[in-house]
Amino acid sequence: MAKNRIQFVCQQCGYATPKWLGKCPECGTWDSFVEEPIVPANSRTFLDTGEKAVPTTISKVTKTKVKRIATHIGEFDRVLGGGIVPGSLILLAGAPGIGKSTIALDVGMKVAGTGEKVLYVSGEESEAQTAMRAERLGEASDNLLIMTATELTGILLQAKNLKPRLLVIDSIQTMYTNRLETAAGSVGQVRECTAELLRFAKETNIAVIIIGHVTKDGNIAGPRLLEHMVDVVLQFEGERSYAFRVLRAIKNRFGSTEESGIFSMEEAGLKEIINPSGLFLDKKENVVPGSAITAVMEGNRPILTEIQALVSRTPFGLPRRTAVGIDFNRINMFLAVLEKRVGMNFGMQDAYVCAVGGIKVSEPAADLAIVAALVSSFRNVALPLGCLCLGEVGLTGEMRPVSAVERRIKEAAKLGFSKFIVPQNSLKKESYDLKGVSQVGTVEEALRIIFKE
Repeated sequence: MAKNRIQFVCQQCGYATPKWLGKCPECGTWDSFVEEPIVPANSRTFLDTGEKAVPTTISKVTKTKVKRIATHIGEFDRVLGGGIVPGSLILLAGAPGIGKSTIALDVGMKVAGTGEKVLYVSGEESEAQTAMRAERLGEASDNLLIMTATELTGILLQAKNLKPRLLVIDSIQTMYTNRLETAAGSVGQVRECTAELLRFAKETNIAVIIIGHVTKDGNIAGPRLLEHMVDVVLQFEGERSYAFRVLRAIKNRFGSTEESGIFSMEEAGLKEIINPSGLFLDKKENVVPGSAITAVMEGNRPILTEIQALVSRTPFGLPRRTAVGIDFNRINMFLAVLEKRVGMNFGMQDAYVCAVGGIKVSEPAADLAIVAALVSSFRNVALPLGCLCLGEVGLTGEMRPVSAVERRIKEAAKLGFSKFIVPQNSLKKESYDLKGVSQVGTVEEALRIIFKE
């Protein structure tokens, strides 16, 4: 008998090598290699029919219009580009406890409510536990079928017989196939199970949603190849201590990756937030020093966000810098710009900056609001009520244009804002007559207008 060939696979990135290594040369992780057998390339599965693919012209293919599966969850459909494409493989990733299973079950219940058959397979919960969660979300249709299983071959056989419109796998880390001898959740099992599901989706035209966990670093658990195999990668984000959740499309072969969906975790499950503009604003009647408002883009929608800063004299020899929801390095850069260009001395001042509500601000449009909040706390002078700060701050102190300025201004105006500080050349000529808009070229000019110096 031929000897079984083995390889060592990194459980973090999927890098394979014929010999064991202490450190992975691909991702740099120590002691992550696990021995796995090499599956022959010519092995067949029960899905292999022996049929040969026949080439066709694009003109013949485009005549057939694909009708998407509407989930009737507006935020979910918009992120996907209008609904689920039949025969697509969707990966829904997120941290444990963030609400992946809840939204996947809610999607299955909504699709089943339209008369379509849905099969929900859980490898983590019993059927009774899944039914309890479904009862909390609402009334379930008889078109929703639930099953507890982890062996993928049996699951696909059931799906092939039932022919559902949608198949949900919760989660891919709990599934295994008998073709591999490794344990469920290993890189080989995750990769092989995803490949089986991909072939099943394309051959049967059944849409498949698989749930995947993420590691401590925020990366999807399993090999990086997993993201390239699926058609859509959805990232479910949010802080567990806050109620809001953000659904983003990291990859979408059938739509845009610029959209995002906002949800709120309620007692009865996830609830859509149709107008999230003022979600992260602290409703205050009186303005206080150290607070500035900006508008960040979540997909194609502007969301007004409050930036708070606290600057106080340090009792130690080395000042402390702390940032929550904002890049720490950008805070140090802004302090250096204020010292060099504006003449403010932060050498003996502690600086704390945070984005209110647990939101993570990464785009440069919030730079001016961060700078204004630091100056406001340092001088103990509050910004005027209804002032919106937009713009990227450069190292030379210049204000650089940002995108979608008109959209951000109009959204802020709906909530009562009347004064807008934006960079020069960031507005179209037809928008120059907007009331309350001040276009500035440098940080010094922006601060003079904000604080009326």
